[in-house]
Amino acid sequence: MRLTTKGRFAVTAMLDLALRQKQSPVTLAGIGVRQSISLSYLEQLFGKLRRHALVQSVRGPGGGYRLARPTERISVADIILAVDEPLDATQCGGMENCQEDKRCMTHNLWATLNDKLYDYLNSVTLQDLVVEQLSKDGNVAVVMDRRPASVGKVVSLPV
Repeated sequence: MRLTTKGRFAVTAMLDLALRQKQSPVTLAGIGVRQSISLSYLEQLFGKLRRHALVQSVRGPGGGYRLARPTERISVADIILAVDEPLDATQCGGMENCQEDKRCMTHNLWATLNDKLYDYLNSVTLQDLVVEQLSKDGNVAVVMDRRPASVGKVVSLPV
């Protein structure tokens, strides 16, 4: 299993949008230039993101896109699943017909990995990514602690 370009580009574009939407709606052309993603590809991705109520389009002069929800209410899993990116390590797509219509011996291993991957990506919000990105330009290092006992905890350390 691996995350394809579609999922990576969708997360990158949403982070770009989250970082810039406060000034005005963000254009796909602007995102495309900054992130080296083709406009036609972004149009496809944002169509799916809009249908999943993650972004809103703003028409007219000065138009573009805005997030449809606060950044802390959009997880990385939401973004990836909205663009039809499968989060599935099983060979059978979860149908349990891995080997001649029977469950393979390692089905539970891969199904558990799916659950862990989803839980992790669901625990990381767009806000977490914004904070991490902004910390790169400031004088505070932000450490995202992703151990199970403290998922989502952000610790700031002086640099």
